[in-house]
Amino acid sequence: MEASKVNQLKLFIQQCDSNPALLQDPALKFFRDYLEKLGAKLPASAYGKGESAKKTEAKDSFVDESDDDMPELEEQFGPSSTSPKVPEETASDDEIVESEVELDNEGVIEPDNDPPQKMGDPSIEVTDEKRDEAQMAKSKAMEAMADGDLDEAVNHLTEAIECNPTSAIIYATRASVFVKMKKPNAAIRDANAAIKINPDSAKGYKWRGMARAMLGHWEEAAKDLHLASRLDYDEEISAVLKKVEPNVHKIEDHHRKYERLRREKDERKKERERQRRRAEAQAAYEKAKKQEKTSTCKPCGATGGCSGGMPGGFPGGMPGGFPGGMPAGGMPGGFPGGMPGDVDMSKILNDPELMAAFSDPDVMTALQDVMKNPANLAKYQANPKIAPVIAKMMGKFAGK
Repeated sequence: MEASKVNQLKLFIQQCDSNPALLQDPALKFFRDYLEKLGAKLPASAYGKGESAKKTEAKDSFVDESDDDMPELEEQFGPSSTSPKVPEETASDDEIVESEVELDNEGVIEPDNDPPQKMGDPSIEVTDEKRDEAQMAKSKAMEAMADGDLDEAVNHLTEAIECNPTSAIIYATRASVFVKMKKPNAAIRDANAAIKINPDSAKGYKWRGMARAMLGHWEEAAKDLHLASRLDYDEEISAVLKKVEPNVHKIEDHHRKYERLRREKDERKKERERQRRRAEAQAAYEKAKKQEKTSTCKPCGATGGCSGGMPGGFPGGMPGGFPGGMPAGGMPGGFPGGMPGDVDMSKILNDPELMAAFSDPDVMTALQDVMKNPANLAKYQANPKIAPVIAKMMGKFAGK
């Protein structure tokens, strides 16, 4: 948006702030409606006779994900009173929209859109004669500037540049004239040329910084002016910096504020994710604990049952063909479903090696695989972890 229009809008807002009755104008009803949609609370004086603020229904700007994280668990066991609560998203977690920075834009002008000025050809050979001609043209330009004829000064400096396109000072001098003519873009082009020829051109940085300040490019202007001041300090640079730096500080504070808000938003998001994972882990633990409690053997209190099979339960019964000479077809009744009466389960339950093996997921998976399909026994006969466990179990069943 053009700077002049922004200034007009700013003035209009200030007038509405000091006199809300301006909004009673029917022609401004659209603007008043827009403010209300944004959630603004307007004073009663902003409404005409018979008018009042519209009532808007508050809508949630977020979805409470924690209610739906584990519907199956809550359906089975009900919500847990000990499960950690997942923080809900709030309005502050919506997309952050940066506000405008209130800057002192006095002296800021519209950019000049004239065709680029003539520049010198850096590939030509500059003779001593050409240098003398360039110096003479520059002297004429200085006289024209003293007389206030800036257009004539530009013409002479252009002639000097064409004679000696390797002179950074001539480009910087023409940049200064363009600044006086309020043509900041033309000044920046000449200053860039001067800096390209001489990276330590104090005049190039000075006039580029002043031109950028005229366009309201405060941060870039401050950078150029500080560098120019370090290379060759003068009072004119100091005076411009006194206007530029307060705006730069406001912009920096603005950036820091929104960087902080974005960091805080990210931290809240990460914390919600941590809480969600903790809640899921807690719910899974409570589910397992409840299932373990419901599967505890009532007669002896052992987990997984005694007469109904091994700890944890082996589905399908013990198959035939195990090492140790078990009868084909498995144990009578199978696991779960009843062990033979002459089998002493205490031998298994009191064997630390077997009990340790039963806590190994690989062993339990293999045993259950064989229980479901005896033919799968062949897969584990050469397994150094599984085969000894099966052999020892068969030995216990055989009374060894």
